[in-house]
Amino acid sequence: MCGIAGFCNFHGSVKMQEENLEKMKQRMLHRGPDAGGSYISEDGKVALGHRRLSIVDLSEAGLQPMKSHSGRYVMVYNGEIYNYKKLSQKLLNEKKVERFRGTSDSEVILEAFEAYGVEEAIAQCKGMFAIALYDTKEQKLYLLRDRIGEKPLYYGFMGDTFVFASDVACIASLDGFQNPVHKDVLGIYFIHGYIPAPYSIYENIYKLEPGCILEIKSPFKKYDISTYWSIKEVAQHGQEHLFKGTYEEAVDELERLLKASIQDQMMADVPVGAFLSAGIDSSTVVALMQSLHPDRVKTFTIGMEDEKYNEAVYAKEIAAYLGTEHTELYITEEDARSVIPKIPFIFGEPFADSSQIPTYLVSRMTREHVTVSLSGDGGDELFCGYNSYMSVDRLWNKIRQVPYGIRKLAGELVLHSPLANKETYRVKGTLLGARGASDLYRLSMEREPIIRKIALSKKELPYKYTEYDPEFLRETNHNIMLMDMLMYHPDDILVKVDRTAMAVSLETRVPMLDKDVVEFAWTLPVEFERQNGVGKRILRDVLYRYVPKEMMERPKKGFSIPIRKWLKEKELREWAENLIDRKTLCQQGILNPDVVWKMWTDFIEKDEWRIQIWYVLIFQEWMSYVL
Repeated sequence: MCGIAGFCNFHGSVKMQEENLEKMKQRMLHRGPDAGGSYISEDGKVALGHRRLSIVDLSEAGLQPMKSHSGRYVMVYNGEIYNYKKLSQKLLNEKKVERFRGTSDSEVILEAFEAYGVEEAIAQCKGMFAIALYDTKEQKLYLLRDRIGEKPLYYGFMGDTFVFASDVACIASLDGFQNPVHKDVLGIYFIHGYIPAPYSIYENIYKLEPGCILEIKSPFKKYDISTYWSIKEVAQHGQEHLFKGTYEEAVDELERLLKASIQDQMMADVPVGAFLSAGIDSSTVVALMQSLHPDRVKTFTIGMEDEKYNEAVYAKEIAAYLGTEHTELYITEEDARSVIPKIPFIFGEPFADSSQIPTYLVSRMTREHVTVSLSGDGGDELFCGYNSYMSVDRLWNKIRQVPYGIRKLAGELVLHSPLANKETYRVKGTLLGARGASDLYRLSMEREPIIRKIALSKKELPYKYTEYDPEFLRETNHNIMLMDMLMYHPDDILVKVDRTAMAVSLETRVPMLDKDVVEFAWTLPVEFERQNGVGKRILRDVLYRYVPKEMMERPKKGFSIPIRKWLKEKELREWAENLIDRKTLCQQGILNPDVVWKMWTDFIEKDEWRIQIWYVLIFQEWMSYVL
């Protein structure tokens, strides 16, 4: 687990290149505090930088940038290849490699690139990764990102200099960086609270999408992007070729695949543990971990003083039942509030999922004991866990009975009548215009017109939800699950986990995102995933083989904090009102002061806009940080 950065065609002397590469590396020191290295090509056209968090092969043989045995390829790499031992044996058996210098997965994947070519090599890898590979012979740079999007990778142009990095702030730290704030993407940000790929907060800087390979060749003016693995294709193929066995056989297969994934992901030369939130997902991962581990697994959770947000007591019970070595930390409001000023540094661009705060705190506590932690992320999106999926399915089955033309007309009449002054009717009027279930899901997030007025820019950029074909999959729930796997999961959940953990130099691994687990999950019929209005049926039944059902049957509280309550208290209220000071907003010229202050007033007086106002405040906190 590390951080990578670099550039092509940087204007300036070798010394200037070295200094700027060092700037990029220093900005992401937290991603790799153990070591750092640099490479500048002989012609000075390509520079690669690396910060290392040592996980596998702690010796100097694992240092990067790393050259292939022939010297043709140079690589910087962030992530883990979990099947690297099998791949290394294959390379040896096929006489592609005589011997390896060390025991790192970095060396194995580098030699695989040389032996098989880039696309064939990466197709054989199971893991999480962001890779920059330079072919010195062809003078070609490759950027590669893992299938699901666990590891970040930004790229783009700063003038005519091509740049890339694990953290967008590394790019912004370069001498001469003047790319303006991408105002047009704020319309999406204020709906969702994050900026989805391929966009970033800066113009001409992008996120490489999951499962993609970028190629750019000297003179490094134009790049091409291809896809080596597609979640859309996997979902479509899976739903067209459903699992043919019985339900019990499906449970058996999921248990087998999860165990295999967890076994691989417990691989490390440093201490390994797991987050335990007391939910179905993390409890399943921990239960299977403990069944595979001869010693007590180290588990970690944080608790809240407010009972409405506290699941630590349940996590403790589960840990005791499974026999893990459990550590818990109860946090105060002061602990949580102290994280807020750190958010711009941690994320590099506006990111406003408020569960980022407890995730950072549990990561910080976990890092005191281990260097690697497994998490349960992915269960909701893969096994129909969110209540919203059922709600959309139920609502769509009702309104689809009315022809689209009639529904749309009725919705427009409502939205242009006095009824629209009431939220209930605004919502109904908006949702009546849905063309399909996936469209209904999108509109449920975009239903409030005022949200589109927060930013002064009125341009609406296309993104994953607006571009999604409503009839891509036949089954409603799977359409919505796929939408989330395309955007919400990689651009919110995985960003949150990666950035908060790496901020404290903790590597996180997500067993449910193993390639085989994901591909199997998409072959399941919806009745294997949801029963009697309860999601994650199959995952629950794996867990119930290890933990009593009655221990897990309780309302889900989620990993959240009482932001609404805190913002109305003196300290945070003053912080908020300073950030949205009218004079400041006018000087920036990005947000509409009248809209922002209407939302803030409505929040204080009527308890409205509690989610969107947090989005506004985090954006302003980021603005104050970068200015």
